[in-house]
Amino acid sequence: MRPESEAELAEIIAGASGPLHVRGGGTRAIGRPMTGAVLETTGMSGITLYEPGSLTLVARAGTPLAEIEAALEAEGQRLAFEPMDHRGLLGTTGTPTIGGVVAGNVSGPRRIQAGACRDFLLGVRFVDGAGQVIKNGGRVMKNVTGYDLVKLMAGSWGTLGVLSEVSLKVLPKPEAAASLEIEGLGDAEAVAVMARALGSPFDISGAAHVPAGPQAAAVTLLRIEGFARSVAYRAEQLSKMFDGLSLRIDSDPEQVAAAWQKVRDAAPIQDGPGDVWRISCKPSEAPHLAAGLGSAALMYDWGGGLIWARLPEGTDARAGLGAFDGHATLIRGSKDSRRALPVFHPEPAPIAALSKGLRQRFDPQGILNPGLMA
Repeated sequence: MRPESEAELAEIIAGASGPLHVRGGGTRAIGRPMTGAVLETTGMSGITLYEPGSLTLVARAGTPLAEIEAALEAEGQRLAFEPMDHRGLLGTTGTPTIGGVVAGNVSGPRRIQAGACRDFLLGVRFVDGAGQVIKNGGRVMKNVTGYDLVKLMAGSWGTLGVLSEVSLKVLPKPEAAASLEIEGLGDAEAVAVMARALGSPFDISGAAHVPAGPQAAAVTLLRIEGFARSVAYRAEQLSKMFDGLSLRIDSDPEQVAAAWQKVRDAAPIQDGPGDVWRISCKPSEAPHLAAGLGSAALMYDWGGGLIWARLPEGTDARAGLGAFDGHATLIRGSKDSRRALPVFHPEPAPIAALSKGLRQRFDPQGILNPGLMA
């Protein structure tokens, strides 16, 4: 099923007699394996409002992300939360959609500075499990009363409702960017360097570390963005902070963009067999947690607050982490792994009760992506 309007979407859901497998472009096969009739949102496509002067964009949920990025690029603007493209990691095809980005709260390396997708979400329109059209939020940042459904829909993975339209805040694209590349650091030393950089006054917009591999030395990346003179000054000051380390500054726009696209898409751990886990944690605990995983491949992002780990198929990363303040999500796994293991981190009992209550409220029949987040 591929509705081409919100009214048609509402009619399909209201008349559904069984589970619906909701998806956008089909690029993010994350969660428990799904059954049910496929409901695609790609028929509801197109930018309905774009006001560069107001830094506001409204688009239907099935709009390709590339179409939105092209429209923003033409006006010297961008989605500051830098959404990840999962196709390389998951081996999927298709076209990422803005609805899929919002449904998964998909964000990238710039989250440490700019925030996540949900922080740029101004408003949503969606159809709940009873076929009702619901609108929440608007086209400006403001406080709301009652349920903040805008934030609630980001990261709900289509289990509370099917998005039909989203409103987003966009930001100007910076004039220049530079990467500081430091070679040869161990994991703990790299996390300490990233913490020091992020605590400096030099406004770091990316901090990542790729440990040494069979064919490459360890590399730690720090990104700076802004006006050209400011970027040059801050890069120089940071290099002085880390005097004595094996460091170089890359100011070539294409090379900087390519390097951070690899970080964004977890390229260093894409190749090779095994399941891939995304672990959110305290940066100071990251090296210790990573050491307990026995991982075949690792990468740190968000200054160490995010660990990407490739483990043998069927391995539960949480068994190697023990009790920690964070969560682990199985992003890439075989169907057997995704059936056997909790894909999303188990919630504490009070939060699980709230989640269950929300799903019963918005999807009383339990037909929207049932079991996906179990």
